[in-house]
Amino acid sequence: MNAFRPRETLTEQVARHIENQIAFGQLRSGERIYEGVMAKDMEVSHGSIREGLLLLEKRHLVRNVPRKGAFVTTLDEYFVRSLYETLELYLTHTGRKLVRQWQPADMERLESLYARMKSCFETSDLMAFLELGIEYTKASLVYADNYFIVAAIDDLWPSAKRCAFVAFQRGGSHVFEDNLAHMQESIQAIKDRDEERLTTILHRYAMQQCQQVLDAIAVNEKQDA
Repeated sequence: MNAFRPRETLTEQVARHIENQIAFGQLRSGERIYEGVMAKDMEVSHGSIREGLLLLEKRHLVRNVPRKGAFVTTLDEYFVRSLYETLELYLTHTGRKLVRQWQPADMERLESLYARMKSCFETSDLMAFLELGIEYTKASLVYADNYFIVAAIDDLWPSAKRCAFVAFQRGGSHVFEDNLAHMQESIQAIKDRDEERLTTILHRYAMQQCQQVLDAIAVNEKQDA
């Protein structure tokens, strides 16, 4: 997870590496990111780090403060509620399109991803579970047909992964089970082409995971106090 493996453009490589450090808690909420230290650790220039941090600001993981530096975005109640309310709006909109238009190949992909996530749960592979969860949700956007929604969701994925990691790390196996149950229910609603049922499932899941993240943050804050 921590190894830096060059791929994509250098800016994207740097951004992805720092993104994972934030998403998986190595860089903590509100922590300052020191460009010099990061450049030395990754063996790249200060300019490359700076460009990567600008990209991460667009993805809501970093705040670049003039004359003060870059800081990990604070993971607080306002941020978490805003994230899940926004994701629910977008995913409900695109989910309705999926219900109306899905083809057999789409259902095969969703069911395959569900099976792989279930296997990750059984082997307690948290990182793979999280990555597959993002892949599952991306697969459900196949009929989004909206440039702005797809672009916005792409920028929200890193924060969604970060929040999910917080919830899973603190909540244990029942959080995995909640996710799998949600996916199973969603797949059945999509199969049945039942828009209203899918909307209800997405709302319940968004509120449930939002609260799980907030509960985890509250416990972490008490322990740090």
